[in-house]
Amino acid sequence: MFWNCFNILIIPAILLIPGFLYAQEGQERPQLQTVSSVDLKRYTGLWYEVAKIPNSFQRQCACGTTAEYQLRDDGRLTVINSCVKKDGSVSRASGIARVIDDQTRAKLKVSFVSILGIRLFWGDYWIIGLDADYDWAIVGTPSRKYGWILSRSAQLSDTVLDSIYTLLGENGYDPTDFVMTEPCSPEGN
Repeated sequence: MFWNCFNILIIPAILLIPGFLYAQEGQERPQLQTVSSVDLKRYTGLWYEVAKIPNSFQRQCACGTTAEYQLRDDGRLTVINSCVKKDGSVSRASGIARVIDDQTRAKLKVSFVSILGIRLFWGDYWIIGLDADYDWAIVGTPSRKYGWILSRSAQLSDTVLDSIYTLLGENGYDPTDFVMTEPCSPEGN
């Protein structure tokens, strides 16, 4: 009898706790806000990664991480991410980005996995900060698990970084989660 009550009442309650905690966590953070508009033609070109929240798919990168975007005829973007590994070789990943918010063009999905030409896995790519001259950008995800600070040059001034960190905090990110990306020395690493 006791075991039946335990199974009926306690186990479902235990299973609901993670969902409750996730819902509470989501209430503490403001909704992730994107920029009001992105001109994809101006956004294309080469960007240097200045900082990021460390992630598993970039762990091979030692320095010199870049992202290059090219506008395609179908309105999507070709994405080429590159970095220099510890052994000095270059790691490249090619993918596609598609706009999911036609009004702002600030919410995109990216995919780097193609199986027989079919893209099954898409990740969020939300532009949450963008310099008026397209000199720097902040890319995030609603989960705040991933984030990147990008620039048209390999470094940003402390003043610009301070304003970016303020914007990250306003969007529910912890700026201390971001780690500066190492630039490569002239020898390549």
